[in-house]
Amino acid sequence: MTSFWTGKQVRLRGIEPDDWSAFMRFAEDEERLGDLLNPPRSAEGFRAWAKEQSVAKPDGDCFGLAIQAIDTGKIVGAIGSHHADPRAGWFEYGVTMCAGHRRKGYATEAVVMLLSFMFAERRYHKCEARIFAHNEASLALQRRLGFIEEGRLRDHVFFAGRHHDLVMMGMLADEFAQLHSTSE
Repeated sequence: MTSFWTGKQVRLRGIEPDDWSAFMRFAEDEERLGDLLNPPRSAEGFRAWAKEQSVAKPDGDCFGLAIQAIDTGKIVGAIGSHHADPRAGWFEYGVTMCAGHRRKGYATEAVVMLLSFMFAERRYHKCEARIFAHNEASLALQRRLGFIEEGRLRDHVFFAGRHHDLVMMGMLADEFAQLHSTSE
């Protein structure tokens, strides 16, 4: 039996100490895209963070994973669940892809694996995603996956010198099951 966490193109796995340089690249990519602007962080800071993540226990159903390309073995992105509320039955997720590995199907496969786990194994009812309104590629990905825009928080986040809208998207477990059959 193949691991649940291994697809046709990617494998989701825990973060290892040696992954620090990939996560440093992700941070640089996000800044270039205008998604996040944080103070510069040292390579040693990323090394310490990755080492800490490699031994961290999940916080309930909140966890982060590396997205590894099967053909090259390289870390091409990261995905995680956060703000999980098992009582209410919802969680949020986020995904980031390295600039050179976008639009290759890696993110789609990784998200479907994560949502399959959270909906089928953890029995959550709803997944939410928060997307910066100017991030058309991420909005398009969410729509292709079956997420529905549920609202827009106007001028909700401030970065890069101005306020930006935040788009709230959601998908219910039964919607996911209809669109992404696990029998493939």
